[in-house]
Amino acid sequence: MESKAETQKKIDFKDAADYFKHLSLFWTDMAYLISSKPVALTSAGPMRKFTMQTKNLVNEMIEANEDLLEFNTRLTEYYKQLSDTWMEAQKRFNSKVPEIPNDVEHIESSKRVWIDLFENSFTQLFDSEQFGENFGKLISSELELSKHWNNMLAVLLETANVPTKNDLNEVYQELHSLRKRVGKLEKNEKKLGESTHNGK
Repeated sequence: MESKAETQKKIDFKDAADYFKHLSLFWTDMAYLISSKPVALTSAGPMRKFTMQTKNLVNEMIEANEDLLEFNTRLTEYYKQLSDTWMEAQKRFNSKVPEIPNDVEHIESSKRVWIDLFENSFTQLFDSEQFGENFGKLISSELELSKHWNNMLAVLLETANVPTKNDLNEVYQELHSLRKRVGKLEKNEKKLGESTHNGK
């Protein structure tokens, strides 16, 4: 259960993040309006294209920051679950084997107890609904982050007149289609040559 201070801290952080988002969008809109006017300083050269794309870039960055916050929260929870499970298993081991054994037989039996305790503890953790839910959200937020990074990279590549991944995929698809067509034409030509040769 969260304390009032923790809840208030989350609310304050959310308010600050919302304010930052609002402020960033305002200034991005202003930069976009200025750059879209012919009298703007950025109306000549490659910087104009970059400024026109700035709004998309900033929007992606803001959304990426929100997803990064979610990712960090889930990652912290993930490591907390692992750490808590480790500490609990170690406490159980310490209570079962209070003294360090001196002979080989006791060392081997202590090792087996340690392995069993940790194996059971981590199996219970990985089977728990709480761990599964958090891990699923962790992976989901990581995928969202990578999507934003790919989008930002695509904007930067487009601005620099460098082919994006989608552009290259289209070229590869077209090449594949052309290879298939050429292969069919070669087969048809071969068949036609054979039938002409046999006809003579």
